[in-house]
Amino acid sequence: MNKFLEISQVGIDFPTPNGPFTALKDVNFTIDEGEFISIIGHSGCGKSTVLNIIAGLYQATYGGVILEGKEVNEPGPDRAVVFQSHALMPWLSVYQNVALGVEQVFKGQKTKPEMKEWVEHNLKLVKMDHAIDKMPHEISGGMKQRVGIARCLAMQPKVMLMDEPFGALDALTRANLQDSVMDIQKELNTTIVLITHDVDEAVLMSDKIVMMSNGPAAKVGEIVEIELERPRERVSLSKSDQFNHHRQQVLSFLYEKKGVVDFGEAKQKKLKPTVSENVANEKVS
Repeated sequence: MNKFLEISQVGIDFPTPNGPFTALKDVNFTIDEGEFISIIGHSGCGKSTVLNIIAGLYQATYGGVILEGKEVNEPGPDRAVVFQSHALMPWLSVYQNVALGVEQVFKGQKTKPEMKEWVEHNLKLVKMDHAIDKMPHEISGGMKQRVGIARCLAMQPKVMLMDEPFGALDALTRANLQDSVMDIQKELNTTIVLITHDVDEAVLMSDKIVMMSNGPAAKVGEIVEIELERPRERVSLSKSDQFNHHRQQVLSFLYEKKGVVDFGEAKQKKLKPTVSENVANEKVS
């Protein structure tokens, strides 16, 4: 049986003055339809590079990504990306920012009234229908990110890719937006891939956590299945033995093993990167 989304033997090299720098090597994991996956690891391990390859923004040097049996080799509306920066058009209203993507994706498929109803529906999903006529400078950072999420949802993607979307938000806004995303994912059964540095966020939101080894030539070190029932409530989970067990699994990999995996090459030993590798690491963090 074919997996919904398969990342197979993915590797990528970046050119440097000293020759190719291997950022990723033999990255392998699969995602079932409707799963919520987090990718976590130290800075420079290529988390965002993996996401960009899935999005079709980067081309893997070897290996590839298969979505529903078809190879991913370019960007497409079936894979919507939510970045850390909301990336709203400042001259467009909240409604117009969402409508822009809808008009491109559904041109010839929906009538203008149907498009309007669809835009309003998706803004309601993220609790931004009250600000439909506001301009981006008139709303808060958290609200802008909600609009960015609505814009992606309105494209009806098969996979939503989220690159640290809550990283620039204050703690309370971050928690509220995490809860909203979990509610939306439950309602729509959207397949989500989240890049994060936050261990608690990963455990709270995910069905599975993919932990990356340190670069260069970063690989999948371990994959943790999160065995917590949904819906999840953060206050009660903070007292849960199972939650804390999963949290410790991730912390142990990141800080005790320091993201180093013995594949018969590294022998649990992290080699000091060269100057050129440090430069390349900055590009893929």
